[in-house]
Amino acid sequence: MKNKFTYADADIATFDQTMADYGWIVYEDAMDAAFIKEITDSLVKAYEVRREIQIANGISANMNGTLHHLVERDTFTLKFLEQRYCEDQIKHFLKGNYILNSLGAVINLRDDKPYVQNIHRDIRSFTGDFKMMIQMMIILDDFTLENGATYFLSGSHKQDDKPEDDYFYHNAERAVAKKGSIILFDSNLWHAAGKNNTDGKRRTLTMAFTRPFFKPQLDYPRALGYTFGEGLSEHLRQVLGYNSRIPENLNEYYQPVEKRMYQPGQG
Repeated sequence: MKNKFTYADADIATFDQTMADYGWIVYEDAMDAAFIKEITDSLVKAYEVRREIQIANGISANMNGTLHHLVERDTFTLKFLEQRYCEDQIKHFLKGNYILNSLGAVINLRDDKPYVQNIHRDIRSFTGDFKMMIQMMIILDDFTLENGATYFLSGSHKQDDKPEDDYFYHNAERAVAKKGSIILFDSNLWHAAGKNNTDGKRRTLTMAFTRPFFKPQLDYPRALGYTFGEGLSEHLRQVLGYNSRIPENLNEYYQPVEKRMYQPGQG
């Protein structure tokens, strides 16, 4: 694969050219085994909680193995975001500061048919050369052809129309990658999770980052608490959207610059 590199050798020029040509890039050896285990261990309980809600609300069909909005106070997620994986690439791609749009996971098991196996892209409106969103995947188990390595149709981030199934599966490449790898891809890129034909799990973290004015899927500052946010690092306050909130009333709106809900430098 010409778009696979070692994380330690990452540079912006290579990232820029690879994303322009392919729409996706793989960085191997990005995360250590101990942190991966911490993440995968936490997904067990997290999935139970989310699956119970999916079933109770009658939306469990085709959502097997999907975990949405993992950002919580006492899990791995704040520690993960503090590591700033691929921050230079994300800032370069989005031309400045960014925020988290979503952070979830997929546990791909044999015979599961979650919606992520459908051909899709992760932003509904085609934005062309104006980049609004970038996706990140953290590979928690080796991605192989047998266990459902993701299909990516290289170059399809340049086209609006969804490809026909036959064309997609005949021409798409597979993201075969080692555990601990990071995959970044343009949100305009057409892709699909593969089917797991093994008895093992194929797990990955999935997330999206956007320009700060783009509405996130969950109000993370409100979910975590405004007071809780006061104790976070400046990096976490930025990424979690504490610097790009919407005022609720006139008192919150009429504030000095340093106290405003929507801070300068947010695009």
